[in-house]
Amino acid sequence: MRATVTQIGNSTGVILPKEAVARLKVKKGDSVFLTETPDGYAITPYDPEFEAQMKAARRGMAKYRNALHELANK
Repeated sequence: MRATVTQIGNSTGVILPKEAVARLKVKKGDSVFLTETPDGYAITPYDPEFEAQMKAARRGMAKYRNALHELANK
């Protein structure tokens, strides 16, 4: 799939084809994230940093499940 780099005001932007927008499930105004890979860059609608934080939070919630359950029932 091909995308076009273009001038947008004083910035540079990438125009994504309709098929890419549909597959990413994004719409006008949504943020996308570029992640560097060994082969270049990957574009995703998910923030990899946020995903790492959520993974850590899930580990903590699993570890302290009983204590959190008790706190929720007070």
